[in-house]
Parts: sequence; structure tokens; C-alpha cells
Amino acid sequence: VQLQASGGGLVQAGGSLRLSCAASGRTIGSFAMAWFRQAPGKEREFVGGISYTGGYTSYAESVKGRFTISRDNAKNTVYLQMNSLKPEDTAVYYCAARPSIVLTTAQYNFWGQGTQVTVSS
Repeated sequence: VQLQASGGGLVQAGGSLRLSCAASGRTIGSFAMAWFRQAPGKEREFVGGISYTGGYTSYAESVKGRFTISRDNAKNTVYLQMNSLKPEDTAVYYCAARPSIVLTTAQYNFWGQGTQVTVSS
């Protein structure tokens, strides 16, 4: 499966962005999906994930209450709605897929190319 992330950009602190991850090659209906991010000089970290049905989500503590992950299996697309953005959210955001009904924070097999999110103070 190929993943294409989009929607990144420059936003002021307190603003919002919505990232999209469009999948092709296979339907993602049986995949757990997730978003990760990597800031300069830091390791890649799990941001949030969603189960294959969309019935279960999980978030990093740093984004809980601000970010929402959702999916539209009919459109083969996953979204990350980011509200109340902070400068520390600045990073390259990656979407990832795992061919499993189990949602985890690691062991993802397929990765998108990343989209830059920059939050100015």
C-alpha cells in the first residue's frame, strides 16, 4: 500500500490544521492506521492511531484533547485534525499503516513521505 500525506503548512500557535493520508494500491479497511511525527534532532514519536473499523483510537499524552484521528474507509483516507497547535507540535508528520486489527504504537509496515507542520509562536 502507498500512502500520501498532505495538509501540512505554517500556522500560528492556537491555530488548526487537518492532515490527510490517502492510500492507494490496497484498501485500508483491514489496516490499523497511525500518525507519527519527527521534530529536528528528536526521535520519531507516535501521535495517534485508529483501529481498522475506526471504533478505537489512541493518542500520545501530549496531543490528547487537541488532536483527533479519523478515517473514511470508502475514500481510503485517514485524517488528523489538529487544534490548539503549539510551537512544540512543529515536526514532519508521517502516516503509517499496519495490516492488523490490533492498534499499536509501533511495528507499522507502510509509511507515507511526510508533511511538514510548522507552528509559529
